[in-house]
Amino acid sequence: MSESDAPEPESPASSEEAKENALLFGVWDVSEMEYTDPSMSRYIKATPIAHTMGRHASKQFQKSEISIVERLINRLMQTEDNTGHKQKTSKIVKEAFEIVNERTEENPVQVLIRAVENAGPREETVRLKYGGISVPQAVDVAPQRRVDEALKFIAQGTLSGSYKTTTTAAESLAQQLIGAADYDVQTYAISQKEEKERVAEAAR
Repeated sequence: MSESDAPEPESPASSEEAKENALLFGVWDVSEMEYTDPSMSRYIKATPIAHTMGRHASKQFQKSEISIVERLINRLMQTEDNTGHKQKTSKIVKEAFEIVNERTEENPVQVLIRAVENAGPREETVRLKYGGISVPQAVDVAPQRRVDEALKFIAQGTLSGSYKTTTTAAESLAQQLIGAADYDVQTYAISQKEEKERVAEAAR
């Protein structure tokens, strides 16, 4: 066979194709996520990358370009036991996702997105000073802050549910995600959101 008859080598897949075909933790497909809250969809990114090595850390507001899963991992690291242990915290999230999938038979990333949408407060209060008097005033919450607050509530609920109990962190996180996704008011994240909105309603 002459060189001209030899088959051409296959061109490697483009980086975009590779990104689309990649799976989060090697298991979960994040290419077709659904969003029910249009105001928050811009700030909830679902990508297969769970560790960006801090490439967005020095850019203002670039946190919204990071995968919502990595942002959850980073939030869970803000505790005494997990500070600086990204691999350990990633393992907790991976195990929690497996529990969520087993109990709901849904893609756990989709459950996380729904939980964040449900747990983000729409109203909160600020304090305004008139002379020497401090008065609470209700204000709308920006979509980016809603995502931040939702992740904070989920992380706090995970810590409170697993601290000094027999419940593992992964089990506690799975309970928070499932409860928040179903809008269960008994769930810590939803109860905190309701409390913030109740206080804001009284301050209108």
